[in-house]
Amino acid sequence: MTGHTGQPLRVGVIGLGRAFTLMLPTFQRDRRVQLVAACDPVATATAQFSRDFGGQVHASAAELCADPSVELVYVASPHQFHSEHVLAAAAAGKHVLLEKPMAITVDECTRMVDAMQSAGRVLIVGHSHSFDGPALLARALIDRGEIGRVGMINALNFTDFLYRFRRPEELDTARGGGVVHSQAAHQVDVVRMLGGGMLSKVRAATAQWDKTRPSEGAYSALLTFTDGAFASLTYSGYGHFDSDEWMGWRGELGTARSAADYGAARHRLNAVGDVAEEVAAKAARNYGGSSWQPASASPAAHQHFGPVVVCGEQGDLRLTAEGVWIYGDRERRFEALPAPTIPRREVIDELWAVLREGALAHHDGRWARATTEASLAILTSAREGRDIDLQWQVPWR
Repeated sequence: MTGHTGQPLRVGVIGLGRAFTLMLPTFQRDRRVQLVAACDPVATATAQFSRDFGGQVHASAAELCADPSVELVYVASPHQFHSEHVLAAAAAGKHVLLEKPMAITVDECTRMVDAMQSAGRVLIVGHSHSFDGPALLARALIDRGEIGRVGMINALNFTDFLYRFRRPEELDTARGGGVVHSQAAHQVDVVRMLGGGMLSKVRAATAQWDKTRPSEGAYSALLTFTDGAFASLTYSGYGHFDSDEWMGWRGELGTARSAADYGAARHRLNAVGDVAEEVAAKAARNYGGSSWQPASASPAAHQHFGPVVVCGEQGDLRLTAEGVWIYGDRERRFEALPAPTIPRREVIDELWAVLREGALAHHDGRWARATTEASLAILTSAREGRDIDLQWQVPWR
């Protein structure tokens, strides 16, 4: 656990599903946060919350937002409810940590930004993988001038995303499903941060190759920055090649993996019958479910979102789960990061700096709206077969 001065951030959680399950080790181990309230329609999850934290369980999001013990609302509900829940928090005068993607339309993002600004409260969107230690280190190396002006970024990720247990809306693009809504939010966020944030246009293609999982399962996109730099993004969630093979068999969460686990997601999915069984199987693996297991220890490496290479005029950077390789004109060297003592600690670092120390937020609502705009442009470009110009972009600060 990390030390701190000042009172912990008092957090109320809307949604105790998969997103919360992944953030739970952070909340448990970082003394700068205290979970004081929660709401969720799943009774086993709220019962587990009561046992673990002794906090208040509320019947609705509005009731939680009105709780005077809650300082910060963590919105971890399904994508289609993000706007509703952030607006409820703003109306109650609460700060918000919002899970990615920010929303499923840019208009929803704008309503959230405006509401939080009118309330005079802070909105931070994450976890996204631009919070990861190696990504932040790469940004610092760029700021130090290690590779000169950034000219090109390549980001790749091949996973089994589409074959993990899903609720029906997670396979419905109109309701925020598919890999573009769920996964491009990570990849675009990382690339925007490394390139400075200011994109000008997007050109993309998407794929739907499995009629039983009827949403986008893969995409490739070319993102152009206003200064002429560009980034190529490729993602596949079809569960064949796994790019963790290129990351030293470190998984997305920093944990060690084995090539012997090939096809595990498909095997688990094939073992369930209909949609109801799949939904039940997913719920069982989430917080408080019959198959849920608390995280036992912090991983030995950092979280990541697949191979990323940043090319500058004077050198290249390659992000790994342990640090960043620097390839200069005369030498190749590795800048290592200490193993994380608290997973996703960087999210709490930013919250603490903003809410307790008066710093400006990096991952605020305007930043996240720009990432959402670029992610949605992937869908529009693929559908219409043209470049999509962007208008809501903001620089990294």
